[in-house]
Amino acid sequence: MKEIFGNYSEKTDSTEFLIMSFSSTTLPIKDRWRNNGLSANFLAEYWGAFFLVRDKSVVKEVQDAVSFIANELLENALKFSQETDVSTIRISLYLFDDYLRFYVTNPINTASAESFKAFLHRILKEDPHDLYVALLEDRDHGSGLESRLGFLTILNDYGARMGWKFETPTQPSDIITVTTMVQLRVVRTKQ
Repeated sequence: MKEIFGNYSEKTDSTEFLIMSFSSTTLPIKDRWRNNGLSANFLAEYWGAFFLVRDKSVVKEVQDAVSFIANELLENALKFSQETDVSTIRISLYLFDDYLRFYVTNPINTASAESFKAFLHRILKEDPHDLYVALLEDRDHGSGLESRLGFLTILNDYGARMGWKFETPTQPSDIITVTTMVQLRVVRTKQ
């Protein structure tokens, strides 16, 4: 069974894409935390080569956006992943003429999934900027709530389109798969 939230688009054909997978069987997911920035910076450097613009600050801006978004997506995937013998976290980026599309897939337990879905309902109903401020205030008052401020920063600061897909396995299980999609508008041609 699939459940979609937001502006989720399935993966489509692209001649340029890159996929990275992390398995918890070789190194626990929590120990991979320090590698998030390294992975995000690698993705940013890799995709920077595809931007043929005269103004190098445009390339730097795209690389900074890719690094930030990839890092936030990986941090959330690691933070909320459910480790199992076969669990993997996968990040993939697909390049199109005027946008980059990120997909991060990870296993999550059903209790965490329900909490996540409740948060997504808030993101989709409320103004992202107002929700960001409210969550900052909650965090400052020590409410103990998971903030997920990174998603709101992606929406507010990068004007990205976001969507989520939850997939429940056909066999009964406490683990489901969640995929977060971010679509970032980019300029790739000479100006």
